[in-house]
Amino acid sequence: MTKFVVKRIYEPAEPSDGYRVLLDRLWPRGVSKERAALKDWAKDLAPSTDLRKWFNHVPAKFPEFSHKYQQELAANPALPEALEQWHKHAVVTLLYGAKDQTHNEAQVLKQYLSR
Repeated sequence: MTKFVVKRIYEPAEPSDGYRVLLDRLWPRGVSKERAALKDWAKDLAPSTDLRKWFNHVPAKFPEFSHKYQQELAANPALPEALEQWHKHAVVTLLYGAKDQTHNEAQVLKQYLSR
């Protein structure tokens, strides 16, 4: 069974990260592709631009953001293919660029996948 871990992309890559996946539509500022050590950049699974801009990392909006993002995930045709790839690995690290470690799309996706 695959273990999903959430980590900020600005933290150093470690061997224990396993398969590293970036969940942002925009490349994180100041991070080189080498330093990111990605196996996948899942732009298509990131929150839509409209949802991301609406949320704007305001913690009070997180419950509604979480609900709306989960609706996007449920309707996203790219998710089954991504899951097929991810389930080939013991550990998948879901990477995000936001400063807030609690209120971000990677936390929502991890919760969604645990259901």
